Amino acid sequence: QVQLVESGGGSVQAGGSLRLSCTAAGRTFSIYTMGWFRQVPGKEREFVVAISWSGGSVYYADSVKGRFTISRDNAKNTVYLQMNSLRPEDTAVYYCAATNHYYTMAPQPQQYDYWGQGTQVTVSS
Repeated sequence: QVQLVESGGGSVQAGGSLRLSCTAAGRTFSIYTMGWFRQVPGKEREFVVAISWSGGSVYYADSVKGRFTISRDNAKNTVYLQMNSLRPEDTAVYYCAATNHYYTMAPQPQQYDYWGQGTQVTVSS
C-alpha cells in the first residue's frame, strides 16, 4: 500500500503562484509514476502532469505547459508541482496519484492505483 498526502493549496489572484507537495509513504519502492490531476464539480478528473519515479520521463497537459513544473525529491519521497501564471480556469481540487504499474505514458485516472485526499486551488480574477 502507498499513502499520499498533498499540501500547499490555497487562494491566489490570477498571475500568482502556488506550490503543491505530495508526500508518499508505505511501499514507495513499488511506484513507477506519480501524477497530478484536477477536478471541478460536475466534470471529469483532468490530467495535469506526470513524472516517472526515476524522474526520467515527464509529460504535461497542453493547458499547463510552460506554466507548471513538476519535480521530485526521492530522498523525501515527495513530488512538487510549481504552478506559475495561474488563471481562474486553473481553479480545481488537485489530486496527487501514484501507480505501481509500468506505462509508457499514464494520463488516465484509471491507470493510477493510489490517490491523495485532494487540495483546493482557487484562482480569482
